[in-house]
Amino acid sequence: MLLDRRDDTHLGVRTRERDWTWDETVRESAARGALAAALRTDGPFHIGVLLDNTPEFLFWLGGAAMTGAVIVGINPTRRGAELEAEIRYVDCQLIVTDTAGMDKIRDLDLGLGADRFVLVDAPSYPDRVDAHRVAEPVADPAVNESTLFLLLFTSGTTGMSKAVRCSQGRLARLAYANSAKYGHVREDVDYCCMPLFHGNALMALWAPALANGATVCLPRKFSASGFLPDVRFFGATFFTYVGKALSYLMATPERPDDIDNTLVRGFGTEASPEDKVEFVRRFGAELFEGYGSSEGAGSVRAAPDMPPGAMGRPAHADIVVVNPETRTECARARLDRHGRVLNPDEAIGEMVDKGGAKRFEGYYKNESAVAERIRHGWYWTGDLGYVDEDGFIYFAGRKGDWIRVDGENTSALMIERILRRHPKIIATGVYAVPDPRSGDQVMAAVEVADVADFDPVDFAEFLSGQDDLGTKSAPRFVRVSANLPVTGSNKVLKRQLQAQLWRGDEPVFQRAGRAESRYVAMTEADKQALEREFHTYGRARFLPEPEPSRP
Repeated sequence: MLLDRRDDTHLGVRTRERDWTWDETVRESAARGALAAALRTDGPFHIGVLLDNTPEFLFWLGGAAMTGAVIVGINPTRRGAELEAEIRYVDCQLIVTDTAGMDKIRDLDLGLGADRFVLVDAPSYPDRVDAHRVAEPVADPAVNESTLFLLLFTSGTTGMSKAVRCSQGRLARLAYANSAKYGHVREDVDYCCMPLFHGNALMALWAPALANGATVCLPRKFSASGFLPDVRFFGATFFTYVGKALSYLMATPERPDDIDNTLVRGFGTEASPEDKVEFVRRFGAELFEGYGSSEGAGSVRAAPDMPPGAMGRPAHADIVVVNPETRTECARARLDRHGRVLNPDEAIGEMVDKGGAKRFEGYYKNESAVAERIRHGWYWTGDLGYVDEDGFIYFAGRKGDWIRVDGENTSALMIERILRRHPKIIATGVYAVPDPRSGDQVMAAVEVADVADFDPVDFAEFLSGQDDLGTKSAPRFVRVSANLPVTGSNKVLKRQLQAQLWRGDEPVFQRAGRAESRYVAMTEADKQALEREFHTYGRARFLPEPEPSRP
């Protein structure tokens, strides 16, 4: 696909400072590939890239494709031991970064010598690239469709990240499939505001743009306030998103001229139905909500008649929702007038692809995780879903998002969607916390513009007015934040919140009683009293270990 862009004078890459044609992009990529080949040592030809969304990231992607190297996008939101462990795990023999990135990793023990780091903002860097320019870009003869191209770290929202393998052939097939599915054409101007180390940007935007010769426009990072000015500057027609980024965008003040823009469509995942409706109203562009992951895609077929909240219909007969214990297909979901599932225990199960095992390319050096995904010859997504009586399929959250309260199951995702309706809530994460006697309770972390402006009375009244919020689904605890922790792909980092329970520096409110709807601020005495109950009922093991006292 890249070499098809040789001699193509159509704009390939744009920033606010400079443009490159596709032909120039190919030649810049070839020079980086030659530089990488010159620096190659024994062992896996893995190149870590720790950069914002810059042209250099794209040039190194292209260079790796032609040279047969593997690009490992390094998540810049990671820090310390976690970042060190991830980089060492994927066996990078070269790291491409800049001064800001080098400051993050300088003190880490990565097992690499000083010559293994390439700083793209170093004064000597342009000369190094120029020394490796080639007259005619070509691919290494050994490169074919099975050549490993990407190691994509999973988001790590509910557990540790894994490195997903993606071959050149798989990415090319996705490029053409997504082009057909979402209408990508050469005339598109694609605004790439999601991070390039994540599958969303690479699979849903960069690869289709490359296949069609469309223009890729790069802001360094996503900015809700900068989104519309950038769209207008570039004349963007397409963008990708994740749910939390869209919620930030919808939280910006509305202006009468919001609809005065060039956007035609967008693609993303996990946006609330309310945000999608509001986006179309404000900005006039169609949103395609998909389902997929770095591990696999193509499970859902969009349907124009699908109800709000549905993803579409199963793409083929092998896509089913099953009970993970019995491996039998779940009953069809019966929905009330609000779209709430009336028979969740029978209808909600894990989404599987009975034929997906042959398409899944695995995780790097993690056979136990592969075995968890491939069981009984099926590909298990790790995601919950259900199919309604009309055959539409719905996403019900990650497998770890299933909360059991007083013997009943409830979906964290469904609660999150309800909380997002509150006009002052920008983003939210819902997760299980242990109950002192048995089972779990629902805890919600909500992000607002001003923590001091959170009104627990107003919040309780809002919840009581949500007819589709079940009695077991109302949060027992509510953490209020002005800046929830997120992954590098802008997903709320639930495992970090869950580990803190009701502790932490931010205010936490609790329902005054199990049968009451009002919320009161938790004091230190309240937290200690709650934790004593865990000891009383023999469940102290569910509390975090106390921090050691400082000498």
